[in-house]
Amino acid sequence: MGKIYERIDGRLRTFIEEQPLFFTATAPLAGDGTVNLSPKGLTGSFAVLDERTLAYLDFAGSNAETIAHLRENGRITLMWCAFQGPPNIVRVHGRGEAVFRDDPRFAELLTRFPDIDPSLHGLRAVIVVHAELIRDSCGYAVPYMAYEADRELHERRFAREDDASLSTYFEKKDHIAVSLDGLPGLPLPLPPSSV
Repeated sequence: MGKIYERIDGRLRTFIEEQPLFFTATAPLAGDGTVNLSPKGLTGSFAVLDERTLAYLDFAGSNAETIAHLRENGRITLMWCAFQGPPNIVRVHGRGEAVFRDDPRFAELLTRFPDIDPSLHGLRAVIVVHAELIRDSCGYAVPYMAYEADRELHERRFAREDDASLSTYFEKKDHIAVSLDGLPGLPLPLPPSSV
């Protein structure tokens, strides 16, 4: 059934990189806080940086719960499911951080995502995850589903924004600068990109 891995390589890495969808889960330290679970997609927005480090592009959205939770405590789990082929679920439990647009590491991290133009999606940060526990499980109950294509709506909506208008958009949203539980979220005004 399930197995624990020391590193992300070989078939495990191939499986992760081939999935068009993954999920992130985070939570605040408060016992009554809001657990956040988010689907992530868009071809080219995810990268395995090394055998124990992963990253994904954090794009514009209606809240910033993942960023707020990472700023508070760093805990994160990433999960991939096989919706086609042999059944499998892979989870990476680890510590994450949001690398914001004004961080000196930001420009170098962006070079790890050559197959997507992040300027079309309102890029807010790069989320970097350092794996502490890598494991899989059977996935026998996960249904077969077919991937057709990425949706174009996100790109169409945010491609027309520049740094100033994107910052204004975020400032109008209730849960971007501050999370549902009142934690600091995305720093605003949005710093200009270092690239």
